[in-house]
Amino acid sequence: MDNSSDVISILIIDDTPVNLKLLEMTLQREGYKVLSAANGPEGRRLAIEESPQLILLDIHMPGEDGFETISRLKENQQTTSIPVLFLTASDETESKIKGFDLGAVDYIVKPFQPMEVLARVRLHLKLSMATNLLIRDQTKKLRQISDAQSAMLVQPEELPAANFSVHFSSLQEAGGDFYEVMQVSENISVYLVADVSGHDIGTSFLTSSMKALLKQNVSPMYKPVETISMINNVLYEILPAAKYLTLSYLHLNRKTKKLNLVSAAHPPIMHIPSQGEARLVDLPGDPVGIFKNAYFAQHEIKVSKGDRFFVYSDGLLERPDLGKVWTAATHELLPLAEKLRSVPLKEAAKRLNDLFDERHAPPDDDIVILAIDV
Repeated sequence: MDNSSDVISILIIDDTPVNLKLLEMTLQREGYKVLSAANGPEGRRLAIEESPQLILLDIHMPGEDGFETISRLKENQQTTSIPVLFLTASDETESKIKGFDLGAVDYIVKPFQPMEVLARVRLHLKLSMATNLLIRDQTKKLRQISDAQSAMLVQPEELPAANFSVHFSSLQEAGGDFYEVMQVSENISVYLVADVSGHDIGTSFLTSSMKALLKQNVSPMYKPVETISMINNVLYEILPAAKYLTLSYLHLNRKTKKLNLVSAAHPPIMHIPSQGEARLVDLPGDPVGIFKNAYFAQHEIKVSKGDRFFVYSDGLLERPDLGKVWTAATHELLPLAEKLRSVPLKEAAKRLNDLFDERHAPPDDDIVILAIDV
């Protein structure tokens, strides 16, 4: 919503004609433009074509129900950022929680009270506008620091509570790979490994930008996937055309023993449990900075003390003898896991790189490897 004088459009998706008519009358009287659909597929089509500022979505519909509809809306980069309010005849906690988990911002229980509908619509339109203004404000601030000198990359001894080691190798004075580690609280650490397309964007700009964005957007208010979505929307405004980043973002809470992973078209991370077989965790996701409203998958992992994770850039696997395709070497990771399980943490990141050096031609790209112990 870029102009407050623009007509605000609201999409209603409900299979009950009476409900549609009541909501249409209530909203049109207040000056909103109302779009209506009697089923999920038609509603999704309208959402793509018309880009409404808000969607009111019925849960219980034949065929594609509201849960499936919102899932598909959130997976589409053209509709993922549109706020969705559920319309439901059910006041059950389980139904509400499922709706929120799928991305709904609120719910309205039938039968509708017109004043409540209007109040909730106004509230979430204001929140959506505030979020868009925040993104624009952060974009403006980043432009002011775009020529700043290269920020120093954090070292393990500076953040002992984060319990990590790093191997960083740049083939150029300003490489395209970088990482960040932050200690959010006594028990919460976040880790980022990112790779920018090409090598013509200054590392100083990217590092300082990501540091600033993480500092602004790592908060208990935001889920990890929301943090990356905010960063994406800002970098979309900052990065030159056809430039983007891939990244892996890990949010580790050592108190609750949970690690949340968000991936943006990045190679899979390696998880070596203290008890159990090593595994790769690969998630779908769009690159960062290329789509205004990108889709990022998230995954929660229950962890135990002694678990180890490796996060790396594609330069580790893209060796000249493999045709520079990182997917050609992922099968080599798990057999290396047992060799890396007992290696001291301070040596683990470099040791992973050395094992690949022993097997393949020297790298011809930047490499970042983070080894993390829970």
